[in-house]
Amino acid sequence: MATTADSGKPPVAQRAQRPPDIKSVPVRHYGTWVFAAVVIYLAVAVLVSLAKNPNMEWDVVGEYLFKPLTLRGVVVTIELTIIAMLIGGIGGVVLAVMRLSKNPVLGVIASFYIWFFRGTPVLVQILIWGFLGALYPTIFMGLPFMGIIFGSWETSAVIGAFAAAILGLGLNEAAYDAELVRAGIISVSPGQSEAALSLGMPWGMTMLRVVLPQAMRIIIPPFGNNTISMLKTTSLVSVIGGNELLTRLQTVWGQTFQIIPLLVVACIWYLALTTVFSIGQYYLEKHYGKGHSRKSEAPKKQKKQPAGLATKLENGASAIPEEHR
Repeated sequence: MATTADSGKPPVAQRAQRPPDIKSVPVRHYGTWVFAAVVIYLAVAVLVSLAKNPNMEWDVVGEYLFKPLTLRGVVVTIELTIIAMLIGGIGGVVLAVMRLSKNPVLGVIASFYIWFFRGTPVLVQILIWGFLGALYPTIFMGLPFMGIIFGSWETSAVIGAFAAAILGLGLNEAAYDAELVRAGIISVSPGQSEAALSLGMPWGMTMLRVVLPQAMRIIIPPFGNNTISMLKTTSLVSVIGGNELLTRLQTVWGQTFQIIPLLVVACIWYLALTTVFSIGQYYLEKHYGKGHSRKSEAPKKQKKQPAGLATKLENGASAIPEEHR
């Protein structure tokens, strides 16, 4: 009987040897590093130029940064943002439900509202609310076409600068939030609501306890972005004297003509508030995104084969260590 050596084939132990590992060399992107160095150089040059520019008047920036006048403006800015987003969020849910309703009248009304408020600039809407007294000097409460009036008030006394800002910002935001909420509701499987209705839950409870909680994962990220955008959009209220941050600083530089340093003060506060709101958005997204993380799992390590087990070769033979033969 011919042996392995006589047949001209290499020994089984030699065939079982593993080929040497391939030494891979990563591709070096020299152009990327050069571009990054140029960007850093330009950024440092701009920062140094701003820091050494005497027209920045950093002493004025430090003087007005925490002045009571500035802090009161910051408080009004936060109030406008929160109230406007509450109106926009609640109104957005109502409008989204109306658009998804099977009632054609509700659907048309919601569609028209969204079309009008998204189609006109928010600055124009703020101006309309601010000068509403020019269109309707007096506001009446009663039954139209019947001549019954319960009371009347001067428009300027009812809708001041703050109320006009709230109406202009909040009603405009409701049109945008309606589409966010509608997208979130559509993203939930119809089987969820069908199952809840089959268990006897009323439609309103199904929407509040089944559909909307699942839709929040889709709604929260863009809603957080809208909140940050609203924080900066409140600066438009300065055109009607809304007493927010920019309006108060405008009043000061109208007297002192220190425009640039006071604009720097406004930028610092807007950046600080945006940072705080961004942190809150991050934790909200993390809370509502539980169970939907897309982080790739680390590859599992292969278990080492015990020394005493046979290693299967490509041709079906096996290589057994000499000590276990």
